[in-house]
Amino acid sequence: MSFMLIQTPNPLTLRDALPNFSKITHIFLPINDCCNPSVAEGGSHWSLLVVSIVDGVAFHYDSLHPSNKDEAVTTTKNLETLLGRKLQFLDLVDSPQQENSSDCGVFVCVEMKHLLLKKLLSTPNKEQINMSMGGKNVDAPHGRKEMLRVIEGFRKEGERRRS
Repeated sequence: MSFMLIQTPNPLTLRDALPNFSKITHIFLPINDCCNPSVAEGGSHWSLLVVSIVDGVAFHYDSLHPSNKDEAVTTTKNLETLLGRKLQFLDLVDSPQQENSSDCGVFVCVEMKHLLLKKLLSTPNKEQINMSMGGKNVDAPHGRKEMLRVIEGFRKEGERRRS
């Protein structure tokens, strides 16, 4: 979705291809720095944009800050057009930083899980949520193992259903 938003000159043309956002509170958008739509495996870095529709804020988490800031800003502006409302863009410079050039995708997955389970779903409805990831340690090797475990679980479930 974020790639379509970045590449499309008029985001309103995407309305029929995207979900109805009227009853959604948050959108999680992995952001990639690929600028060539004809290269499926293009790009070299992933970051995360979490848009709080209810608060009108787009939070950007980049583990190689500020690598994907331009892509995240463009996605936010085009999402504003699609949603018909202004969004405040917050580039969270306190996001956990990776120590190599290969963990960005793992960081995005671990951050999504943490933000969803530990922040959004565990905070009472009327309470304000601190969306900062400052001080959060991302253990990439553990994250990779957990992702593999989840994938293996889905594979086994698929086998079980086919038999």
